[in-house]
Formats: sequence, structure tokens, C-alpha cells
Amino acid sequence: MDMVSLKMPVTIKAKLTEKLKERILSDLEEGIKRAELEVQQLNIQEKRVMQENQPEDEENPTPDEIQRLQAIQAHFGEERQKRLQYRAEAMARKEETEKLVLGAEIVQGTLERQVDVHVGDNMRELMNVEVLVEDDKIIAIRG
Repeated sequence: MDMVSLKMPVTIKAKLTEKLKERILSDLEEGIKRAELEVQQLNIQEKRVMQENQPEDEENPTPDEIQRLQAIQAHFGEERQKRLQYRAEAMARKEETEKLVLGAEIVQGTLERQVDVHVGDNMRELMNVEVLVEDDKIIAIRG
């Protein structure tokens, strides 16, 4: 057997243009606003659910009622924390993106390609393939 077909990774990079930078910042801003809105909605839902599950005797709640209220608070707290964590990460990415210089190459992701490899091929060359994109057009394939 002298040849075999393999799937190899291809790194997709984008050359940062004003258009791409604006799109990335816009997407991040949208995500931040969505996370903030979800936190507000969670707060409203939590208040409503807590009111619906108030113990009949608020002065002397049963252990089951206390446990149920704590579980509700824990659930909403976790969900709120997820949104706040996402918001913080998105804000950090937004700050990093604002600092990037036009023309910088940023990794957009990885795809796979089918490659026929033969005995004697340089594996390092086959593995290190990049596609450079500028404004949705491929401008270079490096290998």
C-alpha cells in the first residue's frame, strides 16, 4: 500500500478589515445585550416562582418548603451566573478586538480536507495548511 486518504485540519484565518472588525464588535455587543436581558428575565422569573412557592406559614416553614426555596434560588443563581460569565467573556473579547490592528490575521476556525498521502510525503507540510480570507474571499492558501 503506497497511498492512503486522510482527513487533515485546515486553519481558516481572516485578515482583519474594517468591515470584519465592525461585524465582530456588533456580534459581541448583541451577545452582551442579550445576556443582560436574560439576566433581567431570570430575576423576574425567580421572584415570580419564589412568590408561587411561598410557605403557607411564612413564620414557620417546613423543611421541605425551605429545601424547595433553596433549590429554586440555587437554580436561578446558576443560570444567572452562566449569563454573567458569558457577558464578562464577551466584554473581554470586545476589548481585545477593539485593540486589533487592521490587517492582522485572526483565526476563524478549523475545517477538514481530504488528502491522499504517499510514502515519502512530508507530514509536517501536509498538516500545516492555512486558508487566508479577506472580506469573504480567499486571498491565499499556505502550506
